[in-house]
Amino acid sequence: MLDDAKLLAAAPQEAMPLSGEPPAILVEGLSKRYGEVVAVEDLGFTVGRRRTVALLGPNGAGKTTTMAMLLGLLAPTSGTIRILGELMPKGRHKVLPRMNFTSPYVDLPQRLTVLQNLKVYAELYAVPRPKERIAALAAALDLEGFLNRPFGRLSAGQKTRVLLAKALINEPELLLLDEPTASLDPDTADQIRGHLEAYQARTHATVLLASHNMGEVERLAHHVLMLKQGRLVDQGSPADLLARYGRDDLEEVFLDIARDRRRPDGRESA
Repeated sequence: MLDDAKLLAAAPQEAMPLSGEPPAILVEGLSKRYGEVVAVEDLGFTVGRRRTVALLGPNGAGKTTTMAMLLGLLAPTSGTIRILGELMPKGRHKVLPRMNFTSPYVDLPQRLTVLQNLKVYAELYAVPRPKERIAALAAALDLEGFLNRPFGRLSAGQKTRVLLAKALINEPELLLLDEPTASLDPDTADQIRGHLEAYQARTHATVLLASHNMGEVERLAHHVLMLKQGRLVDQGSPADLLARYGRDDLEEVFLDIARDRRRPDGRESA
């Protein structure tokens, strides 16, 4: 069973933001084009420290492209990105050790065992006491039964948990999560969400979450950014969006935006 007890017990009281502390993410006028295809257009948003912000939108909305640009994996066509106060991609080498990500679309080396993969990433991030860190993650994320199994021989759900362990290996200040509970059964997914909540409480990390699970977003996110066709079309806390659209859950809000429904106030939803 996934075990958050030690994480919760070690959680300090929430810290106040430092005076003058830059936001975790600052995006201004961000665009990405592939010839005539526009993946992201004039995107701007801010993610404050110690917050969980959800990046939502239908397939093709630009979520994965945006995350790739935030990580410095893709160069923007135009616009600026600052991560933890550093201009990207120029300052990438300064911030990458302080951040990490997980995505079901990014695999680890298939022939290496789970343990070997985690050791590689612990070395890449210069993790102190890597053996102890890997053991703690294996216990918390229920990986102990297949640590010595090649990654390529794992089930989809097991891979998801290993990828999350990789993302947490360096205890990042900024965590980018792309579908972090993909392929997990409801019980395991619920425990993973609890683990993420405990991790954020303990470390005061900032989280940017892309998910199609609206219940997950309502539980974890303080703020929601709604994308469509590469543009930011609405934003607010989950409660604000539910009130604005007159809906009982975020799935209905999502459908309103995806299907170009009008809001109850008569304005276009997107």
